Amino acid sequence: MRIAMLLSGGVDSSVALALARRAGHSITVFYLKIWLEDELSYLGSCPWEEDLAYARSVCRRLSVPLEVVPLQRDYYERVVEYALAELRRGRTPSPDIFCNQRIKFGVFADHIGPEFDKIATGHYAIIEEREGRWALRRSPDPVKDQTYFLSHLSQAQVARALFPIGAMHKSQVRRLAQELGLPTSERPDSQGICFLGKIRYPDFVRHYLGERTGSIVELESGSALGTHRGYWFHTIGQRQGLGLGNGPWYVVRKDIERNIIYVSHRARGLERARSEFTACEPNWISGSPFADRTLRLDIKLRHGPELHSSSVAPLPGDRLHIAMDIPDDGIAPGQFAVFYRGDVCLGGARIAEDELHQPLFSRQPPAAVAAAAPCGRGPAGCSESR
Repeated sequence: MRIAMLLSGGVDSSVALALARRAGHSITVFYLKIWLEDELSYLGSCPWEEDLAYARSVCRRLSVPLEVVPLQRDYYERVVEYALAELRRGRTPSPDIFCNQRIKFGVFADHIGPEFDKIATGHYAIIEEREGRWALRRSPDPVKDQTYFLSHLSQAQVARALFPIGAMHKSQVRRLAQELGLPTSERPDSQGICFLGKIRYPDFVRHYLGERTGSIVELESGSALGTHRGYWFHTIGQRQGLGLGNGPWYVVRKDIERNIIYVSHRARGLERARSEFTACEPNWISGSPFADRTLRLDIKLRHGPELHSSSVAPLPGDRLHIAMDIPDDGIAPGQFAVFYRGDVCLGGARIAEDELHQPLFSRQPPAAVAAAAPCGRGPAGCSESR
């Protein structure tokens, strides 16, 4: 096959390249330049030059050609603007989901056209053809499994994807990289959102959305406990960075109109955990699994090994009702619920706002809150492992 291999400069995509080459495919390697260095370089070191140097070194080691494809503007318009819009709405974005859907298997796929049979990456996931349809299966490495970030791919995108290391554990990938003498064999894994590199996420948010002082309020009592620098810096379930004593405290609700963050003490945390919520705009990789009935599915609320046994039912308006067997205290509007039947990823849907996310004091806030709440409005408005 003709393979377009996406190389990130990390160990996972390097080993994926080596395995694709070993299989005898005709390979051209591409490095996608998506870093926002022109706008964000003053915030810290953008590692794209280091990544590209590693990618070139790997290609020399394996004797394959490398092309650099600049996609900064496409990435900004299709991923960064989505993330900023979600933050302004008080939601929790998942940019790496859309980096895969809109960039790696979207814009880039259009860029290379039909010349290549497959697009290969270093994702930890398995693709399998079943009765003329393509299924996306979880990696046997539950910690590294990346189907959560691939859950918004279409059937056509999954059909064109190739994940050479998808059935491996991370330890196997490291060991093979060392055996092959790859320059990336000892390079640490990347962390965080794919386009930020060494730039801190709060600095990125501050650059685009600024700061606006608001109140941190205890949900149960309405007492003002402190201040924050903008609701867009915080997400439901957050336990760090609040600057409050006598904790632990964690974020349970946001009022974006008054720029108020509501918190609860850990001692009362289980009272705020939720087992039911609504999700909207689902993406089904192989078509909807519903026939107007409730299904028992496993779901992930975030990237990681944890699965929740749940009942999922269709609702009017392209929505879903999810009832989990065990409550979770970090369910945030904007993040994604991803659905599984066994080890097959069926797709995902965005968690919607509902009455449980409305401010407790929507009309008549207590005196302490009213006195502390600031006036005015806020500023106008991928992940592949390495």
